[in-house]
Amino acid sequence: MRLLMVVLVSWLMMLAGCARKAPEKRYPMQGQITALDASAHTATIAAGKIGDWMEAMTMEYPVKPDAEFQKLHVGDRIQATVIVGDPAYYVTEIKIAPK
Repeated sequence: MRLLMVVLVSWLMMLAGCARKAPEKRYPMQGQITALDASAHTATIAAGKIGDWMEAMTMEYPVKPDAEFQKLHVGDRIQATVIVGDPAYYVTEIKIAPK
């Protein structure tokens, strides 16, 4: 019985360790807003290379929180932070470059 308890506790601890999320990574981003989807709170951004995470490309990014999304307009040039988790990612801390 004691051996069974030790095995069970060890197994549960192993499962708990596997369930941990990988730490989020933060990357600076520069780009231009090419489209906005107000219902999904996403922005399509033509961005330069983003650290070791992604090469330069245009793609859709969720924007968080809502207040960050509200200040965006198509054509805006931005500097922002991309938060990359596993598997989710989003853009935040957006600064709009003067025109």
